[in-house]
This record gives sequence, structure tokens and C-alpha cells, in this order.
Amino acid sequence: MATDERRARRERRRRQVRRRRLTALAAVGAILLVSVAALASGGPNVFERAVSDAVEERRNRPVRLTIEANGDLLIHSQIFTRALELGGGRRYDFQPMLREIQPWVERADLALCHVETPMTSAPPAGYPVFNTPPDLAKSIKAVGWDACSTASNHTLDKGAEGVGETLGALDRAGVRHYGSARSAAEAARPTIVDVKGVKVALLGYTEMTNGIPVPNRWSVNLAEAPRILTDARRAREAGARVVIVNLHWGEEFQQEPSAAQLRLARTLARSDDITAIVGQHIHAAQPIRRVEGKIVVFGEGNLISAQTAACCPAASQDGILALLDLVVVRGRASVERVRYVPVYVRHPDYTVLPVGEALERGVGSAAELRESYRRTVSVVGRGPGVEPVPARLP
Repeated sequence: MATDERRARRERRRRQVRRRRLTALAAVGAILLVSVAALASGGPNVFERAVSDAVEERRNRPVRLTIEANGDLLIHSQIFTRALELGGGRRYDFQPMLREIQPWVERADLALCHVETPMTSAPPAGYPVFNTPPDLAKSIKAVGWDACSTASNHTLDKGAEGVGETLGALDRAGVRHYGSARSAAEAARPTIVDVKGVKVALLGYTEMTNGIPVPNRWSVNLAEAPRILTDARRAREAGARVVIVNLHWGEEFQQEPSAAQLRLARTLARSDDITAIVGQHIHAAQPIRRVEGKIVVFGEGNLISAQTAACCPAASQDGILALLDLVVVRGRASVERVRYVPVYVRHPDYTVLPVGEALERGVGSAAELRESYRRTVSVVGRGPGVEPVPARLP
């Protein structure tokens, strides 16, 4: 059954790629037809105008994108131990714990994850100084994420070597990354991906490193407004029409944004170079708000972790998949609305459940899922342009 599901998802992906190629071919065909007609009726000047008009019409046509972003992949020892069990004791397989949310990730035009912990070949370790098996990168790719932010308070837990191994693991898996770097040259290049012909820049930063000195100025990006604004401007100069800023910020378990978060959000949102801001680190969901006209997803909570009410607030098992629906017209991009999927980490198997779907299928404790949904929606909010999925529980 699992193999059939994977085949079906791969086929959906292939169909999406074919549709995009056919759309591009149709646009080229339209330009060629207009060009031939122009040559037949009026010569080269008419031809040039016709081509210019066709290209301009194509450029002005709205392009709609959905970008998915989610909370922390926080790999405690319980999580990697479970992954080893799922891998038959021979490898670490994190994908089964994330399979329930995989369709949401795969349906997005661009899917972004947040890797909080380093991935190296050293023995795995959990809190407080983390090290995660590099097999996590393969599972990230298998679930369907396209790129991941790597700037967090744990980025430097294994030093500069850990940064290098983490990015190497993502490279081998075919996952783009942003927020940390192995060299000054790598840090200077913005991560830009092409989505439906639109260049999207991805920038990542952290407010803190848990007191660990930054070994090289390029090892991890610190969340300083002048640096972020400069990077956003350079991304625009490199051709980006959408700039997404990922921030690892705030005070743990505090579901209202801190004064520092609000100050930084206001400063960044005033910039025409920045399209939207998404955040993690709190280990509980925070609100989605418009700040200076820009969408700010202050905190997406945990995607996966071993935190429970025994150590932490009950909300540490909650998180969201934020779905940013953008429209790009004439080179200008804006977020029309944000949908978000409340998710819940089920214990003791650490499966991440989309709450509404899990309730419909009778997966997990109905009481726990309903309470998780209530907690999340009461904090994240709902209103014009911001809606949970589902809007109401069954």
C-alpha cells in the first residue's frame, strides 16, 4: 500500500511538471503564431511590435504560487531512536513519522522545512547539544520538501564542521538550503529557486546561538535588521521577484510575539524587497498577522519533537503547516491569503498528524486532537486572509 501511495504521489508530481512544460510551450507557440501573422501582414516592424506585445502580455499575466512552510524538525533522542526502529535497525528512516502530512507538502509549489539540529556522522545525540543522523536529509527529500532553513540556536552544536556536514547531507539528498554556509562565497550567494517561472529567494537567520561563538562570520546568519535588509536587496538585484525571510526568534513557549520580534518584524516589513516572514523556535504556535501590510507567521510551533506536557506546555505538541498563497503580477508579488493546517505530534510513536484529517479518519485520540486544534486556532487566529484548514472540525 505504501509503495502504491508513493507511486501515485510521484505520478502527481510528474503531471504537474508536464502541465508547466505544456503551458510554457503554449506561450512560445502563441508568440510564434503572432510573429508569422505579423510578417505576413506588415513586415519586420510589425513583427517586432507583435513579439513585444505578446511577451508583455505574458509578463503581465498573474502567476499564482503556494509556498508551504512549517515548524521545527527538532530531533530529540526519542525521535532518532524511533527512526532507527522504522529503518529496521540498519538506517534511520524519519519519513513514516511525517507521512501523514506528506500530501500537503507535495501539493505546494514550493515546500520549505526548518532543520534545527546539525546532521553529522558522529554518534547521534539529543538535548541539550544535538547531533542528528544525516539520514534525516534523505527523509526530507522523500517527504517532498524542496529547501530548508538551517539557521537556529543549535546550528553550531557541532561547530563549523557540523555546519559543513549538515549542508553536505542536504546537497547529496538534492535539497536546497539557506541560513548557514561553508564559506564566505557561499554565504554571499542568495538561495534562489525557480517556481513556475518566478524566482523566489530564500533567506534564513537566527537570533541566538545558545552562547556558542560563531566560528566564522559566514557560518550562520544572525538576525540583524541591516544584514537582512541588505541581503533582501541583493536578492532582488539577482532577479528574485519573491523574497521569503525565515527567522529563528522569540522566547520559548511564549505564544505572544516578544517586543523584539515585533520591532524586527516592523522594520523588515517596511521594506519593499521583502514579501513575507515566517518563523520558528518558540516550540509552540504564535499568531499570523499583517504587519505594515506584510504577512508575518510569527511562529509555526514544532513540526516534530519529543516535547510533551511532562516537560513543557501542552502546546509543544502543536504546530502548523503555513500555506502562503501568492500572486505575482508585473514583477510584484503579494500574499493574498494564508491557510494553515494545525498539526499534532502523537505520542509515543511521534507521528505528525494533520488534525482535521486525523479526526475524520479516526486516527489518534479525538479528545487530544480537538484540544490541540482549539489551542492552535485560538492563538494563530482566523479572519480576512487567514484561515485554518479545516475551518471547522468535523
